[in-house]
Amino acid sequence: MITASQIRAARALLGIDQKTLAGMAGVSLPTIQRMEASQGNVKGVVDSLTKVVDALNLAGIELIGEGAQSTGGGRGVRLREPARKL
Repeated sequence: MITASQIRAARALLGIDQKTLAGMAGVSLPTIQRMEASQGNVKGVVDSLTKVVDALNLAGIELIGEGAQSTGGGRGVRLREPARKL
């Protein structure tokens, strides 16, 4: 599953806004806005979610699942639970 944080981070890495991602994925801007407003895993229409993931993959973004290893190489950032609460 993809999280809202992953979508926002992917856009930041690409330097694009929500409207651009919507165009790349062939979904509406409100769809991207709803996905990014989700708490935890993104909920929604599977077809729309697949389109967003595919668009990000084509743009060079590797979405890494919880506990999964990255085999793609290249630079990246991975989110983990903080060592202690701030």
